[in-house]
Amino acid sequence: MNLPLVAIIGRPNVGKSTLFNRLVGKKLALVDDRPGVTRDRREGEARIGHFRFRVMDTAGLEEADAGSLTGRMRAQTEAAVAEADAVMFVVDARVGLTGADRGFADLARRAGKPVILVANKAEGAQGLDGAYEAFGLGLGDPVPVSAEHGENISGLLEALLAALPEAAAAQADPDFDADDDGDFATRPVRVAIVGRPNAGKSTLINRMLGEDRLLTGPEAGITRDSISIPWEWRGHKVKLYDTAGMRKRARIDDKLEKLSVADGLRAVRFADVVVVLLDATIPFEKQDLTIVDLVEREGRALVIGLNKWDLVSDQPGLLGELRETAARLLPQVRGVAVAPLSGLSGEGVDRLMQEVMKARQVWDTRISTARLNAWLGEMLEAHAPPAVSGRRIKIRYITQVKARPPHFALFGNQLGELPGSYTRYLVNGLREHFNLPGTPIRLSLRTGSNPFEGRKKKR
Repeated sequence: MNLPLVAIIGRPNVGKSTLFNRLVGKKLALVDDRPGVTRDRREGEARIGHFRFRVMDTAGLEEADAGSLTGRMRAQTEAAVAEADAVMFVVDARVGLTGADRGFADLARRAGKPVILVANKAEGAQGLDGAYEAFGLGLGDPVPVSAEHGENISGLLEALLAALPEAAAAQADPDFDADDDGDFATRPVRVAIVGRPNAGKSTLINRMLGEDRLLTGPEAGITRDSISIPWEWRGHKVKLYDTAGMRKRARIDDKLEKLSVADGLRAVRFADVVVVLLDATIPFEKQDLTIVDLVEREGRALVIGLNKWDLVSDQPGLLGELRETAARLLPQVRGVAVAPLSGLSGEGVDRLMQEVMKARQVWDTRISTARLNAWLGEMLEAHAPPAVSGRRIKIRYITQVKARPPHFALFGNQLGELPGSYTRYLVNGLREHFNLPGTPIRLSLRTGSNPFEGRKKKR
């Protein structure tokens, strides 16, 4: 099959070669902090999930005389753009837009090829700020990525499939989820089991595995290391992480236990879904709420497991009561699944895993800009933002910048004055309208005009 060709272009030192290496899965292109390392065009075969394409690394675009070395390098890059089926225009999200970026954006636009705007080095808050700024280039929604760390390669896949519909159709796979990159789609689901000491984490995992793989007992704090164990549930590959019980910092005197808790925190950061296991006989202790808050801050998908459910009387009444308690005490993860189970008998484990898979799917939700702005119009009409010093706050535009967890950017004027109650109104509206129960939702406020306002719609 004749694979489509995608050219990676941009000014020097924005990470084009790092992205090229990430896409081809090999260190074919030399990478260095100094600009101008790449001079010749370099081509390789790339694959994200089922989608295969050829990708071409190019020299950094710079203004120069045609006869100079830099000018000849630029000519090579322009030839690559002419040859390509689509263009990835890369900017450095940490540096923000420069005059060169704006100039070369015009070159990319004039090429008449589909352009995918890539905001590289977008890890962290500073990087996301630069990604938002890239909207100003007028090349459509930027895809924030970290080529070095492999973050949000799935966003590139989504953009590629939209830019190259014929190639996408030719390579269509009914079992492939276009929202997932190859790694996310094929790797095991990472599930961390966390909670207070003696909540029954190791007992639960032993029941899941069907063997006494982990040491258990009545003593609290038996597990010291964060243990990773492969498992399979209903044909899904799963990687389970048993973690040390998390206690209040003031009560942790033993140096080894401090290290164990830190290891558990790392397991949370690398998990897709975190099951916070509560003891159903003494649920929602202060430390339980602290652990849930930690999981929300880390942006992981969340499920609450009510362990030792077999020891509880009046189960139907108590379950309804505990779900109401969760809604009241955990508004930041409103709608989170609460699953009763017994790690000792295995009752409810299958139900827990169903909730885990649902939570992971919600965590990876992507919503189109058109749907988001249609929803925003309804929200503004139902309840307009308040006025500040006689001037009404104007909200113009919303888009999703990342998934895992869903992260949205809101554009408008005076958004710094927007009351917390109104942002909660919007977040709750997102959660309800787009069916995002329990997952952390990020909403960033960006002052500035809608970069697409006034642009002619394509016919």
